[in-house]
Amino acid sequence: MPNCVTFFESIIDALVALVGAAMTLVSSLVHPSPAQPQNVSSSPAIAVISYIEGQDAADVAARLRDADPRTRTIAACELQRMGSASRAAMSALVERLSDASPVDPKICGEDRHYWSRNFDQQTSPGEEAAAALVAIGTESLSSLVNAARAPQWVARRNAVWALGALDDARGVPPALTALQDREPPVRRVAAWALGALDADVAVKALIDALDDTDAGVRSQVAWALGAIRDPRAVDGLIKALKDQDDSVRTQAAWALGAIRDRRASDALATALKDSSPRVRRQAAWALGAIGR
Repeated sequence: MPNCVTFFESIIDALVALVGAAMTLVSSLVHPSPAQPQNVSSSPAIAVISYIEGQDAADVAARLRDADPRTRTIAACELQRMGSASRAAMSALVERLSDASPVDPKICGEDRHYWSRNFDQQTSPGEEAAAALVAIGTESLSSLVNAARAPQWVARRNAVWALGALDDARGVPPALTALQDREPPVRRVAAWALGALDADVAVKALIDALDDTDAGVRSQVAWALGAIRDPRAVDGLIKALKDQDDSVRTQAAWALGAIRDRRASDALATALKDSSPRVRRQAAWALGAIGR
């Protein structure tokens, strides 16, 4: 019997120790060390605790209009972490989509969604606002469709990116329209969105866009056609293997490998002699993927 008592006492001591450790952890999250900026949440746990303590979406949304672009960006990142709980800030986020002020992406930490994993590439309040609208979910879709027709091209670009990231087929029509936008950055993101949405209804429009005047658009279009993997794109992508821009040729080679249509084999074999090492490498991969 004494052994049983000792056993239960050991369990109780262990539980007390665990509770104490948990309280210490929570305390450290609620009260970050002085080395960490007080208005930056570097982990989802901090954002959750902040929200429970009374910070709501409306309070954070007010900071989206701050004079400092860093503060505006941080606010958008915090709303992104709140996810669907930030729906009350939806109109403020849509309003912020046109904000292209350059900001160091490290300001929001590494745990939020971002357009590029290259931390040397600056972000903006508008891009982070788009990510926050994606985090809200499809409830933001109609607002994003309207924003895709905004007068400011930055807002259109950010809205179309969000429509692609939402992965909802209702985003295909506005992305198709954006593929004809007068601004190349909007067309580039539209091509990406159509590929991300696996929009086979957009294949013909994307094939036509392989002749776009902007090399960045042509490259993104080639990626989209490879992502959709429709054999109708093979002839256009074979032609793109002779594009004057090596990034387009590289992406066309990848797309042909992704589609895996043997009609591309001869053209890819010729691309093994391309002047660009990147094109040669991608052509070799594509031939292996096709299997001849």
